[in-house]
Amino acid sequence: MRSPSLLLGSLLVGLFLLLALASFLYPMDPNAPDFLRRLSPPSPEHPLGTDPLGRDLLARLLHGAKNALWVGGIAVGVGFGLGVALGLWAGYLGGFVDGALSLLMEALYALPGLLLALLFAALLGPGALSSMLAVGLSMVPAFFRVARAGAMGLRNAPFVEAALALGASRGRILRHHLLPNLLGPLLVQASLAFAAALLAEAALSYLGLGVQPPAPSLGRMLREAQSFLPLSPYPALVPGLALSLAVLGFNLLGDGLRDRLDPRR
Repeated sequence: MRSPSLLLGSLLVGLFLLLALASFLYPMDPNAPDFLRRLSPPSPEHPLGTDPLGRDLLARLLHGAKNALWVGGIAVGVGFGLGVALGLWAGYLGGFVDGALSLLMEALYALPGLLLALLFAALLGPGALSSMLAVGLSMVPAFFRVARAGAMGLRNAPFVEAALALGASRGRILRHHLLPNLLGPLLVQASLAFAAALLAEAALSYLGLGVQPPAPSLGRMLREAQSFLPLSPYPALVPGLALSLAVLGFNLLGDGLRDRLDPRR
């Protein structure tokens, strides 16, 4: 049975990926100002209009989408790698290891992502690296919980006991027996986390803690357009609509994957 959420989510995510890829083909410089065409509406020369400095909005949208995917992808990768590894060990070993790691995750979950971003910005300076680390670490507890719950449910499964009887090491059991059986819920969590990462990256860039100028960012495009809304809605409408559709697409993709990979369905 086809899932409308999966189809629509895949379409929106694919469209956002195409925007990012089109940044390599679109000839217009996203940072080239044209002060004679500031806040101009869509035209053949500027298909989506221009921003308060006369820069082409389409070029900035394409490069902003590329930067958002880059930062979001690294952040989700950090959260996925650390969270899944620690969650599998905690769920499989149990006991003291499980208790200590669970307590650490609860402490990390209590820290707001913005506070982590401020901490890394103070240590490393504001930029893409600090925002990737902050967003990625804030996602570790979510992946940890999914992996831990799955490992606890499978650690006494017959195929795990058979692998132990054949002399398989704990690392091999985690990599080759537990992890493949948990890829379904982990992929769903990764899709939902990507939507959250895009929003977090845009929020940090809006506050000046994310991708730094002159690199375009959807969040900073919104901040720059905020004061000029009465004059032209396009500088705010373009990045806002793109970000909204991208987040909606990843959320729908996660819902569709959850329905598609649910064995009960």
